[in-house]
Parts: sequence; C-alpha cells; structure tokens
Amino acid sequence: MDKGENGSRVFKISVGIAAVFVLIGILMPNRLGWAMEQAQGFILNSFGWFYQLVATFFLFFALFMVFSKYGKIKLGKADSKPEYNRPTWFAMLFSAGMGIGLLFYGVSEPIAHFSAPPQGEGSTEQSAIAGLRYTWLHWGLHAWAIYAIVALALAYQKFRKDAPGLMSATLYPVLGEKVKGPIGQTVDIVAVFATLFGVTASLGLGTQQINAGLEYLIGIPNNFTVQMIIMGIITVLFIISANTGISKGIKYLSNTNMTLAAILFITMLILGPTVFLLNTFTTTLGSYVQNLVTMGLRLSPFDEAEAAWTRGWTVFYWAWWISWTPFVGMFIARVSKGRTIREFTVAVLLVPTLVCALWFTIFGGTGIYLELIGGLSVSSQSLETALFYVFQQLPFGVILSILTVALITTFFVTSADSATFVLGMMTTGGKLNPPNRVKITWGVILVACTAVLMASGGLSALQTAIIVSALPLTFIVLVMCYGLVKALNKEIKEFSVEKTDKETKEKTRKIKAS
Repeated sequence: MDKGENGSRVFKISVGIAAVFVLIGILMPNRLGWAMEQAQGFILNSFGWFYQLVATFFLFFALFMVFSKYGKIKLGKADSKPEYNRPTWFAMLFSAGMGIGLLFYGVSEPIAHFSAPPQGEGSTEQSAIAGLRYTWLHWGLHAWAIYAIVALALAYQKFRKDAPGLMSATLYPVLGEKVKGPIGQTVDIVAVFATLFGVTASLGLGTQQINAGLEYLIGIPNNFTVQMIIMGIITVLFIISANTGISKGIKYLSNTNMTLAAILFITMLILGPTVFLLNTFTTTLGSYVQNLVTMGLRLSPFDEAEAAWTRGWTVFYWAWWISWTPFVGMFIARVSKGRTIREFTVAVLLVPTLVCALWFTIFGGTGIYLELIGGLSVSSQSLETALFYVFQQLPFGVILSILTVALITTFFVTSADSATFVLGMMTTGGKLNPPNRVKITWGVILVACTAVLMASGGLSALQTAIIVSALPLTFIVLVMCYGLVKALNKEIKEFSVEKTDKETKEKTRKIKAS
C-alpha cells in the first residue's frame, strides 16, 4: 500500500468517526455527556498513577537526550540548515503550543491553587508560593519534555530518514514495514483524535474568554449562542490563514502573537506590583526546583480530597499535553529542520518553560497580590473572567482588556490554523503541504466537535475528551521512545563502522605509499 492510499484511508476513516461523534452530540447531547463523564471517572481513578509515572519518565528521557552521545546528530542531512532564524522559530513553536491556555489560566490557575491548595490552608503566604509552584509544574518542564520527545522522533524520521511526517513513521524502528499497514493506520487515527480533542479544548477556552472580554468591554451577553457566533467568525479567519500556507499565514500570525504577548507581559509587569512579582518569581523558582520530582509523582493515596485535586489538575494536564503531542510535536518538527538533537531539546525544554514561569508569575502573582495584600476577591471570579477582573484594578484596564481580546483571537486563529495544517498532514500520508480542501474539512470538524462538547457539558466535557483520547496515545509515545533510541544507536554504530573502514583504508594507502 503506497503512502497516498494509506493517507486517503486514514482521512476517510477519521472523518467518518468524527462525523458520527458530532451526530451523536447533536442528537443525544445529554447521553454523550453522561458517557464521557463515566469514562473520565474510570480513567482518572484507574490510571492516575500511570500518567504521573509516564510524565516524569518523559522528562528524564528528554534530559537524557540532551546529555547523551546522540546530541550532535542533526535533524536533517549533514549539510541541512535551519529554515527559520531562532526568534521566529521560538515564536512559532510557542504560539502553537500554549497560547490560549496562558491567557485563560494566567490569573485563574495560580489564584485557584492559592485559595484552595492541594495541602494546607488556603489564602496564605505559603499557599501563594504553592499556587505558583504547582502552576509551573503543570506548564513547565514536564509539559515541554512531552512535546520535545514526540517532535524529536518526528523530525528525525522525516528529515534524517526521509520518512513521511506521520506518528506511525516514528515506530518504524520497532515495527518495520508493519507501519504501512493496518497497525500504522490505527496509530495515525489515534493521533488524529487525540489532536482533535486536545485542540477543541483550547478553542473552547478561547471562545469562552473572548465572550467574557466582550461582555466586560461592550456588554455583549456571555452565553452559548454568542460563543457559537464568535467561533463561526474566527473559523472563517483561520481557514483563510490556513490556505496561505505555513510560511505566510502561520508565520506572520505567530510573530504577531509574540509581539502582542510581549506588550501585554511588559505592561503587566510595569503596572503591577513589580518588586513583589520579581521577588515571588525568585522564591517560586527555588521551590519549583526543590520539589519538582515530588510534585510530579504526588498522588495522595491516603487523602481522597488531595487525590481528587491531583486527578483534576495534574493528571488532567499530563493527558492534555499528551493529546497535543501529535499536533504540537508535528508542528515543531516541521519548523525545526537542521537543528541538532541537543540544540533542539534544550531550546524546546528551557525557552518555553521560562516564558511560562514568568508569565504565570506576573499574571497570577498580580492576582494573588490583589487578594492577599489588597483585600480583593479575585478567587471568587470564574476561570474566564478572572483576568478581566484583575485588569479592572489596574490603570488602563480597558486598553489591556482590548489587547487581550485581540491576542486571544490571534492565538485562536494560530492554534486552529496550525491544527488544520497538522491534521491535514496526518490524513494525507504526511504531505508537507496538504490540499486546502482537506484543511477546510478539518477546520469545520474542529469547530463542530468544539460546539458539540461545549453543548454537552462545557469545560468538563472538553476535559473528558482529552483524558479519554490521550490514554491510547500514551502507549504509542512510550514505544516511540524505545524506537528513537534504537534508531539512534543503529546510526551511531553505522557511523563507527564507516569511520573505522575509512581509517583502515587510509592506513592501507599510507603503507602502500611508503
């Protein structure tokens, strides 16, 4: 079976399953919501330990790649050069990776952990540091290690071995030619639906927060109907962007995102309690490094309340990041040709982690300061309105809110744009420039799935879809790690043999010459 036929079959099966899911959601939204709730409860209770162990393993595996003998191997041929300069590369990988989530959870997550920490009393100085520390855990090294591993395996197979840009291709060192048959198709279909549901969560969050911002700015009602209108308008925008290709639409939007985000970040740092925030960052950094492994393996088997907190936050995040790996991993791989394994892994691990840590400290720290020192009730706000509530307390709050709505919109477009591009690649046999009709099809399906899940249970339904779809993908990524090491070991051995042969020939030549 050739690459095109294989991709066509994956496309048809994936679109068919997605259409059935959307149809069930339209005809039986309550039943769908109930079924997904049951599935979520089972997976969280039965596999929470597994997610904790796997996320920690991925972090150590990524660190191993940095310091291993494989670090000098290039993601591409020996003479290949990076396609994008470093600032543009950082902007593209970052805005595709976590943009909407940073704005949605920037204030709301640290303030939630501050007021209701996993351990101890809430709304205290101790819980303020704990709130930021756990937020860093969820958005820091563990998350980006998961992305780095999948992106590394994809880039290595694509640019070093000329394999198609598919999740199934990363398993070739383990499965051989079987990846071109039903097993490989199944792997790609699992990756498609993990991507689909992972991205729908971000689109749902973005829609809710845009609606909250418009309600704050101009009094537009915050309800499901308005959110569907917002989603429809932005759908048109990201389909237009997707049709311009990666080097135009996605590149320009990514740079725009980073510019707007930088303006918002610097403004918040200046207008907020600057010295308090810098002190808090330094303190949290020490606490994060000191407790990194303990937090990443924490389950609290003797305290059900603490265990429920871990399942609802930490385990959910590990599932979310894993579900995003085909999307973010494939996108990062696509723009990382020519980097060495060491350069690639260090950059993907450290740069976004540092930015996320600074971001949550500035935004979440300002919210915590307003409640702990200023006596305001930031923690009583909903997840989507907490950011705008904080803006109300600062100078130029309206301008900040307008900037935020614009930034959420561009992040929304970039994430959806990138997702349709990657879904198109995965369902066309790994084509680097999938046809517009395929990207438009996936754009429509993305929006339809988001609408169905929001109608079936809102944020809870979005989280359930992520957790359910991520479980089978987790096993695939584990096999991918083994395959990557196996392929790299084989390359090192082949290089050693080739080097020895050359040295032997050179010695023979010199002996004959003498």
